[in-house]
Amino acid sequence: MSDDAKDAGLVAMISSILGGNKRAEAASPPSLAEFLPVAPVADPLAEVPEIPQAESPKLQDGPDETLAAAKPVAPPSQPLTPDGKRLLPAEAIADLVLGELRKIESCPASGVSVTVYGYRHWNAMITFAPFSTSFQNAARLRQALPDLVVKLRRFVELEI
Repeated sequence: MSDDAKDAGLVAMISSILGGNKRAEAASPPSLAEFLPVAPVADPLAEVPEIPQAESPKLQDGPDETLAAAKPVAPPSQPLTPDGKRLLPAEAIADLVLGELRKIESCPASGVSVTVYGYRHWNAMITFAPFSTSFQNAARLRQALPDLVVKLRRFVELEI
């Protein structure tokens, strides 16, 4: 690598930190998949049903049969709570949440991380890598997250 290329890279990095170079904003950061080791994992989420789009309970006239019929049916190998919810580890729930967020058109393909925490009333937190999305898109995804968590809590319980 020549000295000119090294200097240009340093100038681009410094100006992107200080916000002076518009060219650095267009560059996308490398994906985390390039740096993380890849291990073969069995897909525990293959049988997870889609979450039904329910109307607000205030707007409904009577009980909704579609919600009762849309209850997830888990294979016998997966434990269930007395309420019929699936018990999943935090990583699996985080993958579910991230999968549902990726269906939103403003969600970036990489640089988004979901952390699931809590116990009985689990919750989720979303974080973004620098330069992975715009402030407006991040705000939209943060606003969509609580509604998604409420829907998922109907079907999934955090395994401890």
